[in-house]
Amino acid sequence: MADADAIAAYLDELLSTSDVPDYPNALNGLQLGSRGGGLVSHVATAVDFSSATVDEAIALGANMLVVHHGMFWGGPQQITGIAFDRLAKLIEHRIAVYSSHLPLDAHAEVGNNVLLARLLGLSPDSGFARFKTLDIGVSGASDVETSALADRARAFAAAHGGSVICTPSAPGRRTRRWGICTGAGADSETIQEASTRGIDTLIVGEGPHHTAVQARDRGLVIIYAGHYATETLGVRALGERVARQFSVTATFIDAPTGL
Repeated sequence: MADADAIAAYLDELLSTSDVPDYPNALNGLQLGSRGGGLVSHVATAVDFSSATVDEAIALGANMLVVHHGMFWGGPQQITGIAFDRLAKLIEHRIAVYSSHLPLDAHAEVGNNVLLARLLGLSPDSGFARFKTLDIGVSGASDVETSALADRARAFAAAHGGSVICTPSAPGRRTRRWGICTGAGADSETIQEASTRGIDTLIVGEGPHHTAVQARDRGLVIIYAGHYATETLGVRALGERVARQFSVTATFIDAPTGL
């Protein structure tokens, strides 16, 4: 058994939660917990806070739910209907909720970006996707056929109910320098940054249509590997780290969105 407050404090320190800038609705850290914490024997992890992940955490007998997209991701809302039901279930079963967004994306060991790079057979040598004072993503040099890189991403995404879309590229094209920004990683700013840093292939979760147009104009290939799939790695690794540190068990809840 471990204490929920102790686990939250450990995660805050590991992820440098207070030092990482983020979006206002992220509210990184312990989002729900009883006074004095609460005993934890099993931790559930998931990409998204949702009715499905709450119900699965209850079914697993979890005492703590660690997510990437937290309880308040959609902004302030009335606690009625579905929102009330979720909260009532968590309180009834005394399940604490901890959320980490950009601190988890950016982490050098358990972060979504560095783990996705390694899974794709890539070795980061610098940062990418600057947000305020911090590089959230990673980048590096390579010599791999772009289509082969896309195939690796397809195999990974398919395992999480997703698919991969690539902007057009010439046959035999090779990726010499790549950049990764998981989740909603493609926007005008990351494309401009990729051009500035000499990146020829950008690997992201998703992005709006105009990013594909901008990429083609700049000779950049974007591999859209799925928002959900690209962000499964961090919370899974975080659960494993907590399990080892506190001698508890951990389970990753796979709840694909198809995006």
